[in-house]
Amino acid sequence: GNDCLLMNYSHVAHNCILEDNVILANSVNLAGHVEVGTHAVVGGVTPVHQFVRIGAHSMIGGGSRIPQDVAPFTRVAGNPPKVFGLNVVGLTRREFSTETIASLKHAYRILFREQLNIDEAAAKVEQEVNLTAEVRQLVTFLVTSERGVTR
Repeated sequence: GNDCLLMNYSHVAHNCILEDNVILANSVNLAGHVEVGTHAVVGGVTPVHQFVRIGAHSMIGGGSRIPQDVAPFTRVAGNPPKVFGLNVVGLTRREFSTETIASLKHAYRILFREQLNIDEAAAKVEQEVNLTAEVRQLVTFLVTSERGVTR
């Protein structure tokens, strides 16, 4: 992609796809076939397993280990990794509307905080949440995950 920043000792293996404005901090290691969405940020010293997808506008804390997909618009950190909410600061900086952020927050609560499986949560989101393009992107990402999603 365009305008990406790959810091010292970062490694992008074969068949990876990095979209626009991706940031990989020092010593990030992407195994083969990893996909990184636009405006995603991966903190330093983070290995990412092969075939993992990192969603657009997500942020991964340094020193994490990423064996499963990371949903768009979320903040993830740890070993094992956990989701710590939406990347509201990043979304605000990129001038997402307050309505869009509110819809994403509502969808996030259903998808990640209620004790539902992905299909049940996706169906509930489609019934209860304002289906903006971003909410649809989030739900589609989760439903199409092949490796499982960090929750």
